[in-house]
Amino acid sequence: MKTAIFGFSGSGKTDLFAALAGPASAAAGNRAMVKVPDSRLDPLIELFDPKKVTYSEIEYLDIPGGGGKGTGLGERVLNEVRPYDCFIGVLDAFSGMNDPRTQWQAMEADMMVTDMAVIEKRLEKLAADKKKNKALVDAKEEDALGKALAMLEEEHPLRTAPAVADLPELKGYKFLSARPILYVWNCPEGEEAEMELPVQTPGMAHMAASAKLERELAEVDDPEEKRMFLDDLGIAQSALDTVIAKTYELLGLISYLTAGEDECRTWPLRRGSTAPQAAGVIHSDFERRILKILLLSLATAHND
Repeated sequence: MKTAIFGFSGSGKTDLFAALAGPASAAAGNRAMVKVPDSRLDPLIELFDPKKVTYSEIEYLDIPGGGGKGTGLGERVLNEVRPYDCFIGVLDAFSGMNDPRTQWQAMEADMMVTDMAVIEKRLEKLAADKKKNKALVDAKEEDALGKALAMLEEEHPLRTAPAVADLPELKGYKFLSARPILYVWNCPEGEEAEMELPVQTPGMAHMAASAKLERELAEVDDPEEKRMFLDDLGIAQSALDTVIAKTYELLGLISYLTAGEDECRTWPLRRGSTAPQAAGVIHSDFERRILKILLLSLATAHND
């Protein structure tokens, strides 16, 4: 569960990272593990008074800013984000010096152009191999790459068509435009509700937040003081929980809970997983035991 935070220089992405990571973690480096809040755990904690409470976590990495006015993000940024499962793109909607919509479109274009270059290079190699010996070429891979290239040429990110992006022949390519992404439109404090955001599409979400305000809120340790701060600003809650929740959702994850006197805990689980798979997240033995129970139940029902 790794998420890269990136954007153009001056977009405020480091403020957002510092808000997510907390002052101490942000000061320690550009990588932090962040707990995924889940209010459903609160009554269980009150009921069991456990020795330990454990939340699911997401790893965030703050990528140094790239590009400049009228330019792309740059190869360095695109290479650094490639290993990550999910992206947060931060857009400058606060300074008045940049058009956040233009930045958004530039970031999308950068990812698609980079993917096209990878595909074209590979197709050239396959074409050369085919001239030598057709048996050297995997026809399924060639077909999958052709489908992906056709999408990108139509300016459609691969994430918009999971049926193509998830083809097993494309798995090893780690295409950037196939990754889920949350765009945070970093706006002035108090203007979050006024931002006109693009429509959400498959694998891509948008939200408005003031990264500077979120960083200041993260530096307030006392919950009551933080609540007073929010009340003074007329804000119901910090946007950070929304950032984390949307990241979690884009990663295709949900949480399930276990509770007892020893530990109350949330566990990350792929959306659509079966009950045995959920048990397997805790321990592989649990998955095997549940499968045995289910098989015995089915056999008993059949005999009856």
